[in-house]
Amino acid sequence: MRTVSDLISLEGRVALITGGGGHIGAAIATAYAELKAKVVVLDRDGAAARNVADRVKGVALTVDLADDDAVRAIPDSVVAACGRLDIVVNNAAFVGTDALQGWTTPIEQQSLDTWRKALDVNLTAPFALIQAAIPALRASGRASIINVGSIYGLVGPDWRLYENQSFGPPAAYAASKGGLLQMTRWLATTLAPTIRVNAIVPGGVERKTPPTFKQRYVAKVPLARMATEEDMIGAAAYLASDLSAYVTGQCLAVDGGWTAW
Repeated sequence: MRTVSDLISLEGRVALITGGGGHIGAAIATAYAELKAKVVVLDRDGAAARNVADRVKGVALTVDLADDDAVRAIPDSVVAACGRLDIVVNNAAFVGTDALQGWTTPIEQQSLDTWRKALDVNLTAPFALIQAAIPALRASGRASIINVGSIYGLVGPDWRLYENQSFGPPAAYAASKGGLLQMTRWLATTLAPTIRVNAIVPGGVERKTPPTFKQRYVAKVPLARMATEEDMIGAAAYLASDLSAYVTGQCLAVDGGWTAW
């Protein structure tokens, strides 16, 4: 029987993280590098991708996930740069704090153009990336896909939290994250036994959070605090490594108990 250290090691593997220049993506990239993976940091913000890639001695890719052709080319770029692809983390997304027109507005004013754009980036791009990555992942022998969802892909919002706030969970965000979680289950049975597919479902992450919102949010969390990026590392390491070699089709909520009520 292998040791826990052996099981969690990612030595010899190549991990691609979309949205890797952001807070959660950077935390996962750092963890994977510590576990000895070669990390490819992908972000539409090239400077952010390079900054994280430099820190983890990885590779930076600048790609706009709204560009279908660019998304389909990603796996070949990774294999060309690193020789293989073993782990894909679909982390990039438009979220409830993005400044999109017709996004964080009352339902009657939410834009159909923005709805389509959000679904393209949050749901269609992960599907297209996975589809293009299948040959490389099948060749891995230990392939793992990890989709990053949201509690609003599992439950509806409590609008009392968002009273007098300038942000919130738009309908397209919830729909795209719910779709991503169901796509996780669908892909898990479709790509088995050679590729495992799971999801991390974060709760609210504290990051310059307005005090009133934080107080309301924490009151609903059994563990009595908001999440940090560090809270996502354990789930990301577990699902990427052989610690979870017999786990697929699961959506692991890292939400302090929010969805357990």
